[in-house]
Amino acid sequence: MILGIGSDLANIERIQGTLDRFGDRFKNRVFTDIEQAKAENRRDVAGTYAKRWAAKEACSKALGTGLAMGISWKDMAVTNLKTGQPTMAVTGWAKDRLDAMTPDGHDAVIHVTLTDDHPWAQAFVVIEARPKT
Repeated sequence: MILGIGSDLANIERIQGTLDRFGDRFKNRVFTDIEQAKAENRRDVAGTYAKRWAAKEACSKALGTGLAMGISWKDMAVTNLKTGQPTMAVTGWAKDRLDAMTPDGHDAVIHVTLTDDHPWAQAFVVIEARPKT
């Protein structure tokens, strides 16, 4: 059962401009330490941040709230499995919202896909409820 779907498009050049202008202040407000380490070790630093920005926006939409209803940027964190597959971890208010929208007897699974084609970065998030086994 699908609980929510969200997508977002981010302009990599706009994210680069924000990084140039606000640097660590922007990074520390929006991205977890793990997300920052991942981005800073990539050749395309701005593209990596832009994909994660888009994923957070998409996740907030899939949760049905957007960022205006109390979810913090850091309540949603993109990490990668050893295979490279992106995953989304939620904490705080985002986790509370996810728990509230997940039916009894189900586990929520957040699917994430990221892509970029300069100057655009895009993310899709699908939240699925799977029956507990």
